[in-house]
Amino acid sequence: MAKALLGYMSSDQLHPARQIAARLAAENRALRERVADLEALIVRLSEENEALESARPSDLVEPIENMQPV
Repeated sequence: MAKALLGYMSSDQLHPARQIAARLAAENRALRERVADLEALIVRLSEENEALESARPSDLVEPIENMQPV
């Protein structure tokens, strides 16, 4: 069935079908790595967001006295 989907691939490494399959496999691998990186970023940003939401407002803002010009 796979041969029917990809076409017959000879053992010749220079055969166009084999080159296309190798390129598609490399692109697929790169895309899977990118998806994993983005999923890790989502987790990290979610954790940072939860930490900010749970922080008290006084921890996030300087007192007004420190913000006045000298």
